[in-house]
Amino acid sequence: MLDDIYNNKILEFAGNIPLLGHLDNPQADAKAHSRLCGSTVSVEVSVIDGLITAFAQDVKACALGQASASILGRNVIGASPTEVRNAYTQLHAMLKEDGPPPSGRFAELSFLEPVRSYKARHASTMLAFEALVKALDAVEAPVA
Repeated sequence: MLDDIYNNKILEFAGNIPLLGHLDNPQADAKAHSRLCGSTVSVEVSVIDGLITAFAQDVKACALGQASASILGRNVIGASPTEVRNAYTQLHAMLKEDGPPPSGRFAELSFLEPVRSYKARHASTMLAFEALVKALDAVEAPVA
């Protein structure tokens, strides 16, 4: 049964994670961690005129977390914070509420649909998006 979630496409994504590393001057950074499996994803982001213009990630995660981070990295530049939040919401709904796969810019997340049946894998699958939503919240927070 685990062959369903560790299929060739997911392993292909996991083996090809774009935008690894760090930014020189990110507007914000954030980290998401799964206590269940120990996976961690850290992200750095810059947003100009309502679009993500720079992004970097450090991924210490299982193949599912890596695959999700790969899909994020392949599609994040030029995305709006709203698109990222919508993808995170749709990914969460797909995994936890039997919702449809994400659509739009992040539609490749549909390849992670088999993870739905493995609740213990949900957290690591959502880490990259969770971290980026936190970072975007920091970018958009009012300056005190």
